[in-house]
Amino acid sequence: MKKNYMPMEKYCAEYMRYLGVAKTERRSYAESVRILEKAGFREISTFKSLKPGDKVYRGYEGRTVMAAVIGTKPVAEAGIKVVGGHTDAPRLDLKPKPLYEKGGYVYFDCHIYGGIKKYQWLVLPLALYGTIVRKDGTKVDVAIGDAPGDPVFMISDILPHLGKDQAKQTRDEFFPAEDLDVLAWTTYAKPDKKDKDKGKDEDPKADKPGLVECLKKLYGVDEEDLLSAELEIVPAGMPREVGLDRSLIAGYGHDDRVCSFAGLQALVDAAGSKPAVTASILMCDKEEIGSMGATGMQSSFFENTVAEIIERQEKNAKDIMVRRALERSTMLSADVTAVADPHFPDVNSTGNYAIFHRGPAASKYTGGTTKGGSSDCAPEFVAEIRRIMDEGGVTWQMAELGKMEKGGGGTIAQYMARFGMRVLDMGTPLLNMHAPWELASKFDCWQTYCAYSAYLRS
Repeated sequence: MKKNYMPMEKYCAEYMRYLGVAKTERRSYAESVRILEKAGFREISTFKSLKPGDKVYRGYEGRTVMAAVIGTKPVAEAGIKVVGGHTDAPRLDLKPKPLYEKGGYVYFDCHIYGGIKKYQWLVLPLALYGTIVRKDGTKVDVAIGDAPGDPVFMISDILPHLGKDQAKQTRDEFFPAEDLDVLAWTTYAKPDKKDKDKGKDEDPKADKPGLVECLKKLYGVDEEDLLSAELEIVPAGMPREVGLDRSLIAGYGHDDRVCSFAGLQALVDAAGSKPAVTASILMCDKEEIGSMGATGMQSSFFENTVAEIIERQEKNAKDIMVRRALERSTMLSADVTAVADPHFPDVNSTGNYAIFHRGPAASKYTGGTTKGGSSDCAPEFVAEIRRIMDEGGVTWQMAELGKMEKGGGGTIAQYMARFGMRVLDMGTPLLNMHAPWELASKFDCWQTYCAYSAYLRS
């Protein structure tokens, strides 16, 4: 097996650039499609038939995409190999009616998306990204907070001098979810000169019309257009190297763009050959809220895409061919796991935790104490992946997510395993998972890419 993997520093530089661009799932989709098309991939609808070596992709709603290099064996006969991850990340979404005034300020009213610790989002520079759709169907993209000279946004908190009562509350109590609202505008309306001359007290009010007028000037939208918008609050700032040894990367959305990008790059690098079994990647949406909706893994997008491939390979394509192909397929569920934090040793399962700089972590099962929500990979497939990793010269480790009765987590593996596919979780270990700024090891990022490359090329 050829090991012509991209060098570590070059790979990490490319990943950091991608992570800085792909702040939302829509931006991740757009950048991923750009990379795919630059590498010669074409939308599947442009193909009447498919032959070995063809490079195709299929997207849905600008948030979920699957790409494949067609193998020499028909998909109906041999199935496919999939590296599947997600591109959504925990954040704050603007509510459908997001603007309100309070105490002389204008706020963005926000709703939590995914599992976060609320206090971690206070007093941080924040950026606004998203899409606004007007009634006529035209769209406008919003991006404020990361370009040079951009303003940022922030959620305020009380100063410690006045926070004694707050300090007595629990972590979840001291800042209600409904107060996670973003300061958006503070310009006061000027007092009426006549009132000033008469000595009347000024009654300052937040200039909400000023904010609305600003949005109209910047983007050509009015307040009503925000009813049909998808606007997200994310941390402002680009990925940075961490430590004097520069061995770590701090960034927003490592979970799970670190794995999705690794799969994307692995597929692009493997696209020059004709694999025996069709090699593919899947970059989906909504994992952080249960993989629901039309773009989540509980939708029919994946099997529909497999059906589109088979229909272009078989003269008399039938539904049973899709079912058989799915059963004959395999997958690496490309999602992150937690690195053991020395400050919190009590949550780690003895000898079964991930450590930085030891490569991606494979997890035979996820879920909680009872393996609830887990696909629990068969040992035969674990052995096959062990062989592939060893032959590919990949550094990797085996781990699980914490002690029993201390928590746990899930991935999209369970939704793929329901087709009869053999699925193993394998992804990059992180510190600060689900925080606004997560930490990943450069070596682990690179070896995750090497692992997916070895799997897709094997």
